[in-house]
Amino acid sequence: MLLVFALAAILWGVGYASGASRQARTVMLAVLFASVLALHLVLPDGHPLRLATGEDPALWLLLGGFAGLAVLYGAGIRALKRQVVSKDKAEMMDETQGPLFTTSELERYARHIVLRELGGPGQKKLKQAQVLVIGAGGLGAPALQYLAAAGIGTIGVIDDDIVENANLQRQVIHTDGRIGMPKVFSAQAAMEAQNPHVVVRPYHRRLDETVARDLFAAYDVILDGTDNFETRYLSNRVAAALGKPLVSGALSQWEGQLSVFDPAQGGPCYQCIFPEAPAPGLAPSCAEAGVIGPLPGVVGAMMAVEAIKVVTGAGQALRGEMLIYDALYGETRKIRLKRRSDCPVCGGG
Repeated sequence: MLLVFALAAILWGVGYASGASRQARTVMLAVLFASVLALHLVLPDGHPLRLATGEDPALWLLLGGFAGLAVLYGAGIRALKRQVVSKDKAEMMDETQGPLFTTSELERYARHIVLRELGGPGQKKLKQAQVLVIGAGGLGAPALQYLAAAGIGTIGVIDDDIVENANLQRQVIHTDGRIGMPKVFSAQAAMEAQNPHVVVRPYHRRLDETVARDLFAAYDVILDGTDNFETRYLSNRVAAALGKPLVSGALSQWEGQLSVFDPAQGGPCYQCIFPEAPAPGLAPSCAEAGVIGPLPGVVGAMMAVEAIKVVTGAGQALRGEMLIYDALYGETRKIRLKRRSDCPVCGGG
């Protein structure tokens, strides 16, 4: 048998050196196997060629059976892969416009597409999604960066502030050269430079009752990264009334928290958990209390993750839960949140 294995190795090596395809080399080995098996079936017992090639044909029949099973298994795996790839390609096609993604986009989002929980269909949902971010500051900056990088098709950002020198310690979407520029336009420049395949809609104004409802109606998911309670309660009221999921984050010094408020899916809203705004001085802003620079990046990136999960349906979003991150001691914990029946926004109050 060793003689046959040596001859097989020589044939494979010669075929490889001469540039023969893998399929051609496999055919050569199959011919060799058939020839040896024929010798064992035709020649009498004790013949020198049978003795030199293993003597008993049963060994070659077993070997051929195992090789056949391996070939069938490999062919089955390849067929399944082709089926999955064709299905993903079909999912990533637009019925009226053809391919939904360019070659550049497929390469850019490759790490998403190989994720079992996302794949091609998930990336298609991200491209077709429209996400609004309220605030382009501490929390909005990292959320906007990662939403753009992830391939969210349309990203709206509303903020009436301008870039200041004091922002740059944590709001890394802005640069020193853009001090004095409205934050929404600074963020737009950064997002479009990072990913030219997304559409960015900047709204340089304050969110108020006059525009909130019409603005929210144009988007699928709302992210609230503001630092004032008036805007938080307004965003919650409008999002709940329209049935839009609201990804909400907050910061203070070394601690951050985030949750997904989605009464349309049976969860509580923001006002269920915080019925009233705290008295002045009890919840100081970052400007008053300070905040460690990387903390907004951590929590803002988590908000982007929650938005991606809400859009694609991957995993379990933080509906009915609040994640609290203590950066000073490196601790993370989650608490359950309950809906209030007397809530004036989503209950009967």
